[in-house]
Amino acid sequence: MKRWLPFVKSDPVVAVLRLAGQIAAGARAPGGLNDFGLAPMVERAFRRGRPDAVALVINSPGGSPAQSSLIAARLRRLAEEKELPVYAFVEDVAASGGYYLAAAADEIWVDEHSIVGSIGVISSGFGFHDFIARHGVERRVYTAGRSKSMLDPFQPEKPDDIARLKQLQQQIHDGFIAHVQARRGVRLATGTDLFNGDIWVGRGAVDLGLADGVGHLVPKMKELYGEKVRFLPYGMRRPLLQRLGAKMLGGLADEIEERAHWARFGL
Repeated sequence: MKRWLPFVKSDPVVAVLRLAGQIAAGARAPGGLNDFGLAPMVERAFRRGRPDAVALVINSPGGSPAQSSLIAARLRRLAEEKELPVYAFVEDVAASGGYYLAAAADEIWVDEHSIVGSIGVISSGFGFHDFIARHGVERRVYTAGRSKSMLDPFQPEKPDDIARLKQLQQQIHDGFIAHVQARRGVRLATGTDLFNGDIWVGRGAVDLGLADGVGHLVPKMKELYGEKVRFLPYGMRRPLLQRLGAKMLGGLADEIEERAHWARFGL
């Protein structure tokens, strides 16, 4: 109530957005991160209760480049509209798309053991053409447009397809690099290749300018906004069945893929 009374000084308020999980479009990652699902929560965090700042608590191994860009763009738009500083606090990992989100903040703070970086692009899959040939299965594909069946996993790899994929990956990588350079600016170290997909831990990331320091949410916000700072938490609500631990068979492949994302960082 005090915050709405005239001539009464209010305690500072920090809206806390928890961004945890794989970044993927639509229903591919139930409970994961995508712009459509996050939009209402992000909008409320910036507009509700007149916050003095927004803190992002990030724990993500990455995922969709487009969704990473859309979420980061929304964060930046609201920060500029509301003229609010944004701070990112990394828990276990902010890698690939997870780091893309962290770079949307004005400052990035990590734990001593946080994994940061992986500024690169990856594409993976399987080839089944030998398997189906051994079992007498004939693959038949008809297209209008010679690139329509590019990287078909049931056909042998084609050099032209691989070259085209690498070209597309390079375009995405260039955009990722531009985003990090625009957000981190002169803080980035020179003389080290920061954009080769490598990762760093804690102070190693700080030394390279990928993060601003080692620090945790509550003490850092109290340091900046005083002991009386209040926190307004915002987080994604998972569907009821998922909260109860139930898994649908159709989501098994997505769960395996998400676990593979985390496993790349030993988590």
